[in-house]
Parts: sequence; C-alpha cells; structure tokens
Amino acid sequence: MSFLWKYIMASHGSLPFCAMLPLLLCIFSSMAAIASGNFYQDFDITWGDGRGKILNNGDLLTLSLDKASGSGFQSKNEYMFCKIDMQLKLVPGNSAGTVTAYYLSSKGSTWDEIDFEFLGNLSGDPYILHTNVFSQGKGNREQQFYLWFDPTADFHTYSILWNPQRIIFSVDGTPIREFKNLESNGVPFPKNQPMRIYSSLWNADDWATRGGLVKTDWTQAPFTASYRNFNADACVWSNGASSCTSNSPSTSNTWLSQELDTTSQERLQWVQKNYMIYNYCTDNKRFPQGLPPECSIS
Repeated sequence: MSFLWKYIMASHGSLPFCAMLPLLLCIFSSMAAIASGNFYQDFDITWGDGRGKILNNGDLLTLSLDKASGSGFQSKNEYMFCKIDMQLKLVPGNSAGTVTAYYLSSKGSTWDEIDFEFLGNLSGDPYILHTNVFSQGKGNREQQFYLWFDPTADFHTYSILWNPQRIIFSVDGTPIREFKNLESNGVPFPKNQPMRIYSSLWNADDWATRGGLVKTDWTQAPFTASYRNFNADACVWSNGASSCTSNSPSTSNTWLSQELDTTSQERLQWVQKNYMIYNYCTDNKRFPQGLPPECSIS
C-alpha cells in the first residue's frame, strides 16, 4: 500500500485532496472488486479427505484423484438462473478413465442439471468435452466435442449461461451449444428449481475412455485438475426467494435476456461443424420411435 500511495503522490500530488478523491475511490474500489471473489467465500470442498485443496489465499482450487478416492466441491449459494465462468486446467498426461465434471444441479428425484464433463484420454489423444441438459430428472441430451486447443497446457474459461429463454455453453467466449426453452412444444426446460454449482474429479473407467476399453493407469496417480477465476452474474436463491427482483436495475441483469447475436451464431456453427463428434439429435438408432421434439425445431 505504501508503494501505491507513493505512486499517487508522485504523479498527482500537486492536486488538492478534493481533486484526488475520485481517483482514490476508483483505485480502492477496483482493489475491492479484485479481492471480492475467492474460493473460500464461494465454495465448500465436500468430499475427498483432503484431496481437494484451496490454495494461494483462495485464488486457486485443486481436485485430486488416486486409487482410494476422488474429490469434489460445491457452491455455497444456490442460483435461480446465472451466468457463470470458471477457468480450468485439466489433468495432464495419461488421464484415461478419469472424468472432471463441472455442472449445475438441483436435488431430488426430478432434478435439473446442466453439465460440462471432461473425459480423460491417453497421452496424445484429445480430451472429449461431454455436455448434457437434464430437466425434471430426464437427460439423454448429450452433445460431445473435441477442443481446438490442449486443455491441459493452460487454463481456459468454461461458461454456462442459464436464463429463462435458453442455456448456452461456451469455451473461451465461443458458444458451443445452445438449448432453448421450448416448453410451448412440450419440451421440459429447467426453470423452477434452484441449482448449485458442483465439480468433481472421479474414476469412471467403466465408460469414460473409448466406452470403458481403456482403464485408469494408477501408476500415473495422483491426477489433478486446477480451478481459478470463478465469476458469477446470478440470481441467488435464499429462503425461497430470488435476489433478482423487479426493482433490480435492468442494466445489471442484461444476461437474463441474453441471446446469441449473428456473430455468436456463426461461431457456434463453426464449432459444431468442425469439432462436434456426437449429437443426440442425429442418433436415429438410439431413438427408433423418433428423435426428441427439440431436434426438429430451430
């Protein structure tokens, strides 16, 4: 702080204090914003017997998996609609058999859920990004993608926009999937149950890599995934009520009506043309009685 004060005085010290006040308020409010969100405040590590760790004064979270157990965490808050970003760096090297899951979910037998799942690989093979949407306990809406970068070499931002009209999955700001609210056509949409954010790293070598043909190599353990820079624009659900009310400033909640503009739609189409490897809406063998109704509605 003394260094910052010396810099202010050196560059602006000739100004009267009243003129310096707006500058000081700007600087200190920026510092407060930077310090406002960290993993200690936003999340609880819920299982793993110490394999989940919050580090660097709350700026970094890591989950680890070994033969005895994986680990996981969940958000302190529940949300009824949100726009969330999280930077992840996935398990490097031979991660076959492992799954890193990052998702929103409610509870109960008719739960809602919005999934990112990262399916591990043999060294040199691409990760598979698996997405799904559950509503009222029913899923079966999988789309899978390869990524256009190595997700283990550095952190990348994975985002979920969930508002009353649509769900948009994005990677580094590029939309990869949109699931629209088509309740008017008889398609259930998650909009009545608050959800928490969850993440876990676990062993799924019965299905995760090449349908379970490649098993986890425990000589490579522990497997570790890292998280940082969580951000949420959200309607927090507490005591049966949402923090988003009709009195909320409309400019602060623009994400509640956000949709894909023309540029974003083109980027979405680019990803789906070049990197989508599975789409339930084209799997006629799986749905011999006919594809789900949302598949035929633009």
